[in-house]
Amino acid sequence: MAISDIYSSGKQKQARGHFANIVKIAKADGEISEDERALLIKVGKNLNINSEKFEEIVKNPEKYPINPPVSYDERIERLYCLSVMVLANGEVKEEEVSLMNKIAVGLHFSIDSIEDVCKKSIELIKEESDLEDFTKAIKKVNKI
Repeated sequence: MAISDIYSSGKQKQARGHFANIVKIAKADGEISEDERALLIKVGKNLNINSEKFEEIVKNPEKYPINPPVSYDERIERLYCLSVMVLANGEVKEEEVSLMNKIAVGLHFSIDSIEDVCKKSIELIKEESDLEDFTKAIKKVNKI
């Protein structure tokens, strides 16, 4: 364990956990496609994940816990990113959706509506909804 890992801020740990979840979705079918890899690079840069940490997380994403944000809107934004990754290679695979459901529970979405929330989130990404419209629609579906 690196010294920087010991002194990581809460936001850094959340970012790494979020990135690891996106990597898990990308790897759910056993391989990372070119489109998925390109999206991982983009997301990694947006989350300020350096290249060393990027490769470490891609190699072993299970090492990083979810660390969900407190803000409901931020949790919905995470769901948005996961949904984009599910569709990154143009198709929805059962393994990816199953894993997405589990991660969504970890993000504290209602267990009673988890399947509806994830199904709706994928539909919204297929429709190319922006984050604002996505957030409104998910709030209607999620029963909290």
